[in-house]
Amino acid sequence: MLNNKSKYTQLIKTEAKRLGFLSCGISRAEFLEEEAPRLESWLNKNMHGEMRYMENHFDKRLDPTLLVEGSKSVVSLLLNYYPNQEQTANSYKLSKYAYGKDYHFVIKDKLKLLLTFIQEEIGEVYGRAFVDSAPVLDKAWAAKSGLGWIGKHSNLLTQKVGSFYFIAELIIDLELDYDTPVTDHCGTCTACIDACPTEAITEPYVVDGSKCISYFTIELKDNLPTEMKGKFNDWMFGCDICQDVCPWNRFSKSHNEPLFNAHPDILSMTKKDWDEITEDTFKKVFKASAVKRTKYSGLKRNIEFLKD
Repeated sequence: MLNNKSKYTQLIKTEAKRLGFLSCGISRAEFLEEEAPRLESWLNKNMHGEMRYMENHFDKRLDPTLLVEGSKSVVSLLLNYYPNQEQTANSYKLSKYAYGKDYHFVIKDKLKLLLTFIQEEIGEVYGRAFVDSAPVLDKAWAAKSGLGWIGKHSNLLTQKVGSFYFIAELIIDLELDYDTPVTDHCGTCTACIDACPTEAITEPYVVDGSKCISYFTIELKDNLPTEMKGKFNDWMFGCDICQDVCPWNRFSKSHNEPLFNAHPDILSMTKKDWDEITEDTFKKVFKASAVKRTKYSGLKRNIEFLKD
């Protein structure tokens, strides 16, 4: 007979699947000992560039019990965003995760439903939902709970579906059965390191965030550095190069979340269309999109930088 812990664990995983999550793994809410020196070293080397918020809440990033009082478990979830259609070849490129509705809203809604389900089925459970919006090391937690391993490009990888998915967490004060990490299957492959045009992957498993195309096109508010001219490979928002070249992404399958479907204009617009984009078109195409983060002026800046 199942004990309560196993029963509750099974309940949560079954409901996560019903809500459309790709997979669900659970780990004990405790201090991330292995991550602490890595994060400290990364920050000391200034690999976060202008992302000063990465320096804040160092302790909370490593210890979920400081984020959620009395927390016992970190429930990690993956949600697929791999598109069934991609942009036209003659286009400036958007990272695939930004094709549809802003993932923060889509996932937060699903997490709220999952938390409500837990409270209704199990009882008084306190918890908080996190989608990339608080100091939580989501890739570390996903790896700890056996959902994949962190690849040489520092993204979470799985053998079955590659890496095109979002990671989110519920941190709750309920003890559950805990999963164990999986082994690393990058082997001797260096495809991601070799393909990065700005040499942002400085060594296996270490990405200098301040050299990444995603950083330049989204996070950096100043002028783009002239030494990067000609190195962006037509990426105007984000970059998927290290994921596109990864052999494990041959196994990516299209998502089945209608809210992640691309606005038709994104798929059909050519470089000429993007060159001439107006603020009105920007607002229409990216109405509820993550691209809004860079604003019209930011996207225009990126497009101008890509021109010869």
